[in-house]
Amino acid sequence: MSEKEKELEQEVPADETETEEIAEEIIEEDAVEELPEEEAGESPEDKIKALEEAAAADKDKYLRLLAEYDNFRKRSIQEKLNASSDATARAALEVISVIDNFERAVAAECSDENYKKGVEMIYGQFLEVIKKLGVEEIDALGKEFDPNMHNAVSQVEDENFGENTVSQVYQKGYKLGDKVIRCAMVVVANP
Repeated sequence: MSEKEKELEQEVPADETETEEIAEEIIEEDAVEELPEEEAGESPEDKIKALEEAAAADKDKYLRLLAEYDNFRKRSIQEKLNASSDATARAALEVISVIDNFERAVAAECSDENYKKGVEMIYGQFLEVIKKLGVEEIDALGKEFDPNMHNAVSQVEDENFGENTVSQVYQKGYKLGDKVIRCAMVVVANP
């Protein structure tokens, strides 16, 4: 309700003619404020062009929002996969340290064959566990040195090996898919 309408309610006009004039004045003011742009001098072609531009802008906003949501969805899925892979890698790394100790135990001399056989069986079970997790041993001996997969702790000159080749493995390396969990600790021949 406009201010003039409020004034009309408060003042009682002397006659009906005055009331009609005031009412017409209020209607004309409201009509001027609410005139469509077309009546204010804009041609229909200009209005159509403006509406098409507005529609194109809205479509662009919609497509950008859709693309942003799609990227968010893909990123969320990738983060979940990475979190799962990282958790598996951490768990496998703990098991790998136990496997290292079992390898030392299997390599040690033992006079009790049953005891040695039991240790070998447990060692085999641990190897199966990490295999089920998707963890693989990095094959290093005799391969070309790769700083992404190997940790060189020493260098030697050896005619039996080619240039920049792994000649000895101190500690095995492991990977989960393409991700290296632990680099192989190696000696590099002929660097």
